[in-house]
Amino acid sequence: MSLSTWVRRVGKPVVFVACLVPFSLLVTDLFQGQLGANPIEEITHRTGDWILILLFITLGITPLRRLTGWGVLIQFRRMLGLFAFFYAVAHFSTYVVFDHFFDLASIVEDIAVRPYVTVGFTSLVLLIPLAVTSTNGWVRRLGGRRWHRLHQLIYVSAVGGVLHYLWLVKADVRRPIVFGLVLVALLATRLWQPRKRRRPAEATVGDAPAPLAESG
Repeated sequence: MSLSTWVRRVGKPVVFVACLVPFSLLVTDLFQGQLGANPIEEITHRTGDWILILLFITLGITPLRRLTGWGVLIQFRRMLGLFAFFYAVAHFSTYVVFDHFFDLASIVEDIAVRPYVTVGFTSLVLLIPLAVTSTNGWVRRLGGRRWHRLHQLIYVSAVGGVLHYLWLVKADVRRPIVFGLVLVALLATRLWQPRKRRRPAEATVGDAPAPLAESG
């Protein structure tokens, strides 16, 4: 079995199931009443954590690929990025359904006046075009250069996600600070990793910074 075949038949299904495990555990704990005294807050924190974890893993694929030469890693990036978006939707849905009970006016006011909600909502909105254009078809429609520029929004979304977490917590900021340090490290790898100089037209999907796509 070739490596690409192994990735398609074994690697991707394993990663897919692994990405669903946190959500499955969350649902199980919800129905078993194991989410503590404030289940809404627990759901919010768990889904929020997994947004950042999956974003950071996908952001780490490109530097890891360059360090190790394991080009096959790029094939997992689209799936991981879309799962990060999935958890972002679950996170926001918890806020809409359980915190505000679909009260649109209250939600709009909250987004407008609370900075941590504003930056969190903005980070989610920035992920939407990345998820929509994650397919190879959209790469062809937009062209490599425009697609590449669009998907650089992932950096803004990741920074916004960390700020959202930091401003949300009331006292213990250790966890969001750890997330922030990890993000700084990931962004730093983009600065020192050697890259071959080439014309923009030669850029490939595989070398794009965004986690919501993979090479075709």
